[in-house]
Amino acid sequence: MTSKRTAIGSRPLADRQAEAWVRQSNRAALAKGAVYSARLTLDVTPALRARIKVAAFSQGVTVADMLRELLESRFQEDGA
Repeated sequence: MTSKRTAIGSRPLADRQAEAWVRQSNRAALAKGAVYSARLTLDVTPALRARIKVAAFSQGVTVADMLRELLESRFQEDGA
């Protein structure tokens, strides 16, 4: 049995703009996690899931953001 090994090259030089973008995304995710700390799981039909995804895409938002906005408007803090 012959062993074939592929050498892995050294890590490429860091692109400062790329590194800054990754760090910025990480900070935004951490900040969002501080605000949205509870997870809600909901079973829906595949057809409803598809309609939700299409609606979010057509509005240019994520499904999570669209549903958060929907839930916030329906369940306002003042109890209305």
